[in-house]
Amino acid sequence: MKSIAKAVLVPEGQQEDRARAIRDSLRDAIVDRRLAPGTKLSEAEVGTLFDVSRTVVRDALQMLAFEGLVTTERNRGAFVSNPSPDEARQIFESRRLIEPAIVAAAADRLTPDEIAGFRAHLEEEARHKGERGASARRAEIKASGDFHLLLARVAGNAILEKFMQELVARSSLVIALYGRTGVSSCGHDDHTEILDALERGDVEAATASMLHHIGHIEADLDLREIEAMTLKDALSI
Repeated sequence: MKSIAKAVLVPEGQQEDRARAIRDSLRDAIVDRRLAPGTKLSEAEVGTLFDVSRTVVRDALQMLAFEGLVTTERNRGAFVSNPSPDEARQIFESRRLIEPAIVAAAADRLTPDEIAGFRAHLEEEARHKGERGASARRAEIKASGDFHLLLARVAGNAILEKFMQELVARSSLVIALYGRTGVSSCGHDDHTEILDALERGDVEAATASMLHHIGHIEADLDLREIEAMTLKDALSI
């Protein structure tokens, strides 16, 4: 009875804020690949880590499920999404449709101050790229994705920005699962070419660079369908 009374006393708005904060923390961990595809997200464990009820955790996981970052299975719980090769292709096809529109909209709104901010961001990307270690790797991945989110923000379309947040997050999952090189596929040089074209006011060149860039990311993925093998065959026994 005490625990029920305590839950009732927590304002609904406060529970929503807690759920969003947990959603954001888990989302960041998924996007920068600290949580791998297929990782189980136990309601009890998440609740203990954040000192919240399972109801709050469940709300946070539902938010992530709506974004496609988490899947829920009956009687098994929630897991970090594990996209199929076909889903991966659809993600990048969606980016080819959406990001040229973002480039065109951003070209009309970029100010000198915003260009300077992008230049500073590219310097940060370059710095992370030159560093070694897991934390530097995660920082590089996040900075690379942030370039696309910054561009979407400058475009001034809140709906497109929300789409990009989901697509960048899903792209990170795909790269974690299917990436071949082990380095950031979202290349700093590609970003520089896009920004240079935008600064010149050359929307056509910026769009071409963006499409090339998306193709560059996808080309680093191994999306071949692999036939399942028996354990004996897989281990060559």
